[in-house]
Order: sequence, then structure tokens, then C-alpha cells
Amino acid sequence: MEGAQKIIPVTQVKKELLEIIKEIVAEDVTVAVTKNGVPVSVLMSAERYEGLLETIEILADRNIVKALFRAAQEFQAGKALTHEAAWAEP
Repeated sequence: MEGAQKIIPVTQVKKELLEIIKEIVAEDVTVAVTKNGVPVSVLMSAERYEGLLETIEILADRNIVKALFRAAQEFQAGKALTHEAAWAEP
């Protein structure tokens, strides 16, 4: 399963859930849980889940996506300001 750093069978998850949760939080990994070798669920930290939802929300907004695309084009064209220039007094 793409995106998952670990793949663990559901029987192992049943036995080691607390340890798996500790690892997920400590190492910020995503775990695919399999049943009979087939991925059936994903375990991830709440922080990673919130980030995923935020990314989906951003990508669903056409205006934001267009603005990001324009910004990337301007950056590639060399139309970027340095940090100092952006925050300099007018």
C-alpha cells in the first residue's frame, strides 16, 4: 500500500496495539493494517490525519490551487522576493 511506512497484519495489531500507537506517535509513521494479506485500514497520528484533511480542503478550493500554481510559475520565472525584501519597510 503506497504511503504506508509499515504494513502489519490485523492479528499482530490486536496483540500489540498500544506499542504500535506509541510508535506511530513517536516516529510519525503510517501503518497499513492487512487482513489475509489485503490492506483493510490505516493507522496514523491525529496530527497527520488533521494535516491530511487540511490538504484535502486546500486542494478542493479552486481559487487556492490557481493561486498556488501562479505563485509557482512566478517563482520559476525568477519573480520571487527575498525574505528581507518582502519584510522591508516601504
